[in-house]
Amino acid sequence: MKGRKVVSTVIYHIFIAALGLVMVYPVLWMVSGSLKNNAEILSGSLSLIPPAWRWENFAQGWRGFGHVTFTTYFKNSLLITTFATLGTVISSSLIAYALSRLKFAGRKLWFTIMIGTMLLPGQVVMIPQYLIYNRIHWVGTPLPLIVPHFFGAPFFIYMMMQFMTSIPRELDEAAIIDGCSKYSVFSRVIFPLLKPSLISTIIIQFYWKWDDYMGPMLYLGKPTSYTVSIAVKLFADATSKTDYGPMFAMSTLSMIPVFTIFLVFNRYLVDGISTSGLKG
Repeated sequence: MKGRKVVSTVIYHIFIAALGLVMVYPVLWMVSGSLKNNAEILSGSLSLIPPAWRWENFAQGWRGFGHVTFTTYFKNSLLITTFATLGTVISSSLIAYALSRLKFAGRKLWFTIMIGTMLLPGQVVMIPQYLIYNRIHWVGTPLPLIVPHFFGAPFFIYMMMQFMTSIPRELDEAAIIDGCSKYSVFSRVIFPLLKPSLISTIIIQFYWKWDDYMGPMLYLGKPTSYTVSIAVKLFADATSKTDYGPMFAMSTLSMIPVFTIFLVFNRYLVDGISTSGLKG
């Protein structure tokens, strides 16, 4: 029995390792491609070791296009992503608290409307939103990519509401007896206990906004306001030669902020989930 258990454990780990390699291989191939030229990339080789390490791809890619370097593109992406994530965390937690813990007229109606918005594909509201933003002269600015996130995101509102169900209401009542207002209950009791849910929101929303291509493509009209996702696409030109090496180099660098956010917050996420929701 012991020998059979060892064999099954070995097979399990081999399977997991192979599955992990299949999942991460495209990323490793892209990183390897950032150090190759077009001929080596298009040769069809599956090798991850470049014949020659062409670091000049990073310098060439960072120069960007039309005297606009990737420094500008990274600044734009960080600005939009940071403020959008901050707005999502603040507004979604406030709305989730109101719908989950407070009693007011029309609460069920507003909750139903919120759930209904989750069922709408983004393509359905894309044109109406564009017309509204164009009417108020926001097209051509980053405002359509930032401001709406300060009014809540249904997915994260619902996620936080589900997490709040694990927080005993007795804590709210005890805080109110001690003289706290509803705002103080949220800021001093509920919000600190939402730590795992808040960190999940930060990780997911940061990734979504950083990776967003359609939104910046619709609303950002000037090259100086482009984000990294648009700038990387500019390397691919159907009418001329595509520089795959610099494109892969900038794609590799574009992963660093998202990877950093995950590494920084993952520890707190694991700590929050592995301990009680009442730790604070």
